[in-house]
Amino acid sequence: MTSLAKLLEAALFASARPIPFDELAALDPESSPAALRAALDEVREHYDQEGHGVELVEIGEGWQILTRAEYTEAIERAQLAARPQRLSAAALESLAIIAYRQPIGRAEIEEIRGVAVGGVLKSLHERGLIDVVGRGEGLGRPLLYGTTPAFLEQFALRHLDELPRADELAVALRSAAPLVPEPLAAASAPAIAPAATASAAAPGAA
Repeated sequence: MTSLAKLLEAALFASARPIPFDELAALDPESSPAALRAALDEVREHYDQEGHGVELVEIGEGWQILTRAEYTEAIERAQLAARPQRLSAAALESLAIIAYRQPIGRAEIEEIRGVAVGGVLKSLHERGLIDVVGRGEGLGRPLLYGTTPAFLEQFALRHLDELPRADELAVALRSAAPLVPEPLAAASAPAIAPAATASAAAPGAA
């Protein structure tokens, strides 16, 4: 591999989170964006062509070296990697609404769900899955919530455009039907684990 590809590989291996492209660019300011992308491709091809147990994945608005999915079950069975606890049904419902309707305020979420969501929003915010992205124009300028890069990482998405279309899921958020899209419910913890040796402690259940 080229020296730039080795530098990116070292940084990606040392990180327990996806590294955005602009942070990777800061590793070598003299390299052009095209050179950086070529180096990332070189790292990815290195792992793919030589049959490694890890791979370079674009996820959560960044890049990360992850365990290949086919080895995840054995690693978890041996308890060699921490797996985040699954989200509660209430948290998943609220998170799905925010993901598809963002930016959205607490009152609208409560209108859709029919229950108070203050505690759920606090928990999702503490876990880094949602954040305040602005204020509404209504009475009191209510806080508006949106998802974060950590949300994309948790559900193995590169960007929000990869969310399943609501019409494909047949989910009517304003009806009494279940509010959680099946792909979100099934993926409350990713099927892949960071290859880096350092990782954050698993968050508590919402």
